[in-house]
Amino acid sequence: MRHENHECNKVVCDNFKENIEIGYLCYMRPLKDVLLPAGEKVLYVFYAFETTQNTRYTDNPKLHVPNLVCVQQFCSRCEDEENGVECVRCCWRKHSFWQDPVGDLLTYLTEPRPYANKIVAIANNAKAFDLHFILNRAILLK
Repeated sequence: MRHENHECNKVVCDNFKENIEIGYLCYMRPLKDVLLPAGEKVLYVFYAFETTQNTRYTDNPKLHVPNLVCVQQFCSRCEDEENGVECVRCCWRKHSFWQDPVGDLLTYLTEPRPYANKIVAIANNAKAFDLHFILNRAILLK
């Protein structure tokens, strides 16, 4: 079956149903496959770290040091609302942390929230980048 917007030398991404370059690896799973049942009180938090590479690790490679983490969130009450609108349940949907990005994100994620009994944290590139900063901090705190 052909995609109605066929482009030569491109394939259709199974997740986004768009034409992409051959060899592109999409790491995004459709959210509809991982959403919890409607009765669950869940806060979904999407995050991404930005880093500097000014710190030498060895002779050649430089260490990625987080200098910013950007967060967007939604709960069951505001998931269909426009961004920029304050939710009556989970407040502002966008946050940034730069003093101690990893520590501030972890503190933010572990704050008590009576409106959510579960928090699902999602990063676009967790397995290869974003999650490593959190795991390193967890090892240091052990």
